[in-house]
Amino acid sequence: MAGSGNNITKYRRPINLNIGMIIFAVIFVYIIICVFMYFSSEHVVGYEVKEGTLSTNNIYTGIALRTEKIFTCSDAGYTNYYAREGERIAVGNLVYTIDETGKLSDYIKASETGENSLSNEDLTELKSEIEAFANGFDTNTFSDIYNFKYNVQGTVVKLANYNVLQNADALNQNANTAVIKYFSALDSGIVLYSVDGFENLTLQDMNMEYFDQKNYEKTYLLNNELVANGDPVYKLSTNEDWSIVIPIDDQLVETFRTKKQKGDVYVEVKFLKNQRTSWALVDTFTNMEGDHFASLTFTNSMVTFCTDRFIDIELLLEEETGLKIPNSAIVEKEFYIVPKEYVTQGGNSGRLGVLLETYDEEGNTATQFVETTVYEETETEYYLDDTVLRSGSYLIKPDSTEKYAVSRMGSLIGVYNINKGYADFKQIIILENNEEYSIVKSNTTYGLNVYDYIVLDAETVEDNDFIYE
Repeated sequence: MAGSGNNITKYRRPINLNIGMIIFAVIFVYIIICVFMYFSSEHVVGYEVKEGTLSTNNIYTGIALRTEKIFTCSDAGYTNYYAREGERIAVGNLVYTIDETGKLSDYIKASETGENSLSNEDLTELKSEIEAFANGFDTNTFSDIYNFKYNVQGTVVKLANYNVLQNADALNQNANTAVIKYFSALDSGIVLYSVDGFENLTLQDMNMEYFDQKNYEKTYLLNNELVANGDPVYKLSTNEDWSIVIPIDDQLVETFRTKKQKGDVYVEVKFLKNQRTSWALVDTFTNMEGDHFASLTFTNSMVTFCTDRFIDIELLLEEETGLKIPNSAIVEKEFYIVPKEYVTQGGNSGRLGVLLETYDEEGNTATQFVETTVYEETETEYYLDDTVLRSGSYLIKPDSTEKYAVSRMGSLIGVYNINKGYADFKQIIILENNEEYSIVKSNTTYGLNVYDYIVLDAETVEDNDFIYE
């Protein structure tokens, strides 16, 4: 057939968009945006405020300071002690003898006919000394074993020396001159047989070097040891009053000084050596380097620790109870300080606010009531939100023509409360803190309450930011 051909036009089907596909696409795009925002933004983590106390480490190693007198030898020779270390002696009691020839020990051995034995009282003393060391031994201070060794060795020898006094008399009778000289106590007190250079140390002499036990040296005055004229031979602790000095931090020294304004400060102390407690009078001192020290003065127990220079103790301080919050939630924020007479109630809600001086387009002055949040108050002033007021603005005193120029600012410590879905600053009063947590006062007018939710990390939000769950 003429005029016929094979021209075929392809039919284009129209795009058929239904409402379901549109909704799906919108939701998909929204999900992509939300995922992107989630991974690219800082996450705000909430923290529920609860009551609690702080677990603080109040264990210290202190230096014992006593009234100590060192007595030196006036004759050269070998010493033999007859007063037990830690025993209270009176003036005139025999303390030691000096054997100028060294023959006393040989004479004793030669005249021995049987075994020397210790009395039940002597054995009880040794047993108590061993038990005290076992209860207080710390593997981290292994050198204490050597101190214990010398203490026991000295105690045993001194107890045994009571049996040789008659031998000394016999030796003097057989010699042309007295080779054994007797020396009695020149004062009364607790006798000790060691020196360490700390005998005249006072609180005002303290520095941190004294607490380094690696540099501490203690010289034991041993039985049957050769001494020269002028060498230390024994010492006496002459006063029952004694003290323990410990290093303390800024917070504790401030606590003690604040309490001392009301009178003498006493603290209960537990001795870790025997787990007993005693009350001590507290005094503080800060040296030239800025190190703080506390002196804990006792009127008893000196004889129990008379041979110890370093003593482990625990301060039984009163624990502060309040709201426990992490330190990461704490922030410092500035506010305008306004006299109370310039703050009034107004508006439809009857909330607190100020009368702000404003100007219209023609330059005429007017007064506008502006609501503002109070974050803290003193007897005469309010801390007001700095997002409403501006420095240099004038406030009008109610029922007066007096003006106040907004300028003075002050800072408050607080946290961001998120109970209402946005970051709302709440002032806190810190009672006590450590490296991780703080105990803050509860039920304050402008502060927190138990079970409030706050921002865990204050750096992740700004004031009045909305919090999305």
